[in-house]
Amino acid sequence: MRLSIFPLTGAILFPGLQLPLHMFEPRYRALVSDALARDRRIAMIQPKTTRDGSPLYNIGCVGKIADVEAMDDGRYNLVLDGESRFRMIRELDVATPFRQIEGELIAEDGDEVLSGIERAGFEREARRFADAQGYSVDWDAVAQLDDQSLINGVSQIAPFDAASKQALLETPDLAARCELLIQLMYFFGRQNGTDDRVTLQ
Repeated sequence: MRLSIFPLTGAILFPGLQLPLHMFEPRYRALVSDALARDRRIAMIQPKTTRDGSPLYNIGCVGKIADVEAMDDGRYNLVLDGESRFRMIRELDVATPFRQIEGELIAEDGDEVLSGIERAGFEREARRFADAQGYSVDWDAVAQLDDQSLINGVSQIAPFDAASKQALLETPDLAARCELLIQLMYFFGRQNGTDDRVTLQ
């Protein structure tokens, strides 16, 4: 399928989650206008560098505009609802100011759950990470989240670098994403270098 893309470093969207965006560049204002006139869908994908026209990572996520505010000067504030991950097949040669690709949607298992051991291991490392970073977390509310909302939500908002967040998006299933999250929290949560465990480098 043809997808109009918004390539933005550090901006990751997962299915079932939301991403607020502020569109101010003329080409991306055109992207929003085009999406609103068609199916309201914008594909989020990370570029490999910050250079304009940079090559793209292979995996992104299609979002549907759920809420939009058109400002008097032409800018947009909007919220995307994550619908499905996609795999880029090739970039298209187009006349539009925004980039477009040919991609294929990745089938998602909406019924995936973690084992009790996996969930407990994640919550244990998440508590350590939050304490190390000085975050205040409502753990009672966390306990009420289903596995997908918890793992995908943390993957999207965690303060990791762009490459790490891309790796989370590319994991094939929820259990693999959970395991990678645990590794990333361990790696980023220990900054004094005194631990002997293997890092992700």
